Amino acid sequence: MFYLSETDQQIAEAIRILTYIADDSSVPRNIRRAASKSVETLQDDSMELAVRALNAIEFLEDTTSDPNCPYHARTLLWQAITKLELPMDEN
Repeated sequence: MFYLSETDQQIAEAIRILTYIADDSSVPRNIRRAASKSVETLQDDSMELAVRALNAIEFLEDTTSDPNCPYHARTLLWQAITKLELPMDEN
């Protein structure tokens, strides 16, 4: 049986949340694009995990203050950011 580390679980949950946002047609295109870009960044193994998380957070933080961002999407964005900000163990 395969077990994910706590860090891997946090990243997987953030990716799940961001994928949901990226696929939600009620969310403006620029916010969906930022969510998609964040998922791509998190899955890019050419960078260290901490760098990937910080880059993804950077993409997302600007979208949370967008006045066109629906409340449900803003809440989900903050949930994803919180998952990425939690202390991460080094694998």
